[in-house]
Amino acid sequence: MSALQLSDVRKVYRSGDQDIAALDHATLDVGDDEIVALVGPSGSGKTTLLSIAGGLLRPTSGSVVVAGHDISGYEDKKLTAFRGSEVGFVFQSVNLVPFLTARENLLVVAEMTGKPKGPARSRADQLLEELGLGGRSRNLPDQLSGGERQRVAIGRALMNEPGLALFDEPTSALDTEMGEQVMTLIRTEVKERGVAAVVVTHDTRMTHFADRKVEITDGRLAASGG
Repeated sequence: MSALQLSDVRKVYRSGDQDIAALDHATLDVGDDEIVALVGPSGSGKTTLLSIAGGLLRPTSGSVVVAGHDISGYEDKKLTAFRGSEVGFVFQSVNLVPFLTARENLLVVAEMTGKPKGPARSRADQLLEELGLGGRSRNLPDQLSGGERQRVAIGRALMNEPGLALFDEPTSALDTEMGEQVMTLIRTEVKERGVAAVVVTHDTRMTHFADRKVEITDGRLAASGG
């Protein structure tokens, strides 16, 4: 079973008297433990595709199947619950809660989905240790470096053991060395857990961490070498 299947997906916005296709008949199949790098210039539809894959946006047409569930027609409440349990996100701006510690930023994810507190604390501590943040768990986001904040965001995305993790430009604010470290962590963490991942990036230096690269231009996908 594939972790993600997009079939003939379109996302159309109305602008004046014109229809603008942000995503144009996109079809993509991501295997259970596959890492796909989605590469394209600004405005090509990368973030739109990621948002539709994770249930943050609804497609205008086409189907979106995540872990065998066709979420295209889910009502808002059901879609929110599904995202919380099956999909992990790392946004470009990281979006950590500024008044929560690194550990609390992970735990709040479990709390929102009603996970038992004891196992959640153990999992948060385990993830932070694996990400090299065991000694930083009580620090607030503004007490962490950019790379450390990105690692907390990765831990948060994996907190509820999702089948699909989605990364939007995870290295955009990092220098090359730190970007390599973050991508190494992403690959290690998702592969060890058998999680599928889609990594949106414009940085072709980072695509070798993926199993496959898919290019997007003007909302259209075209596969290329891995």
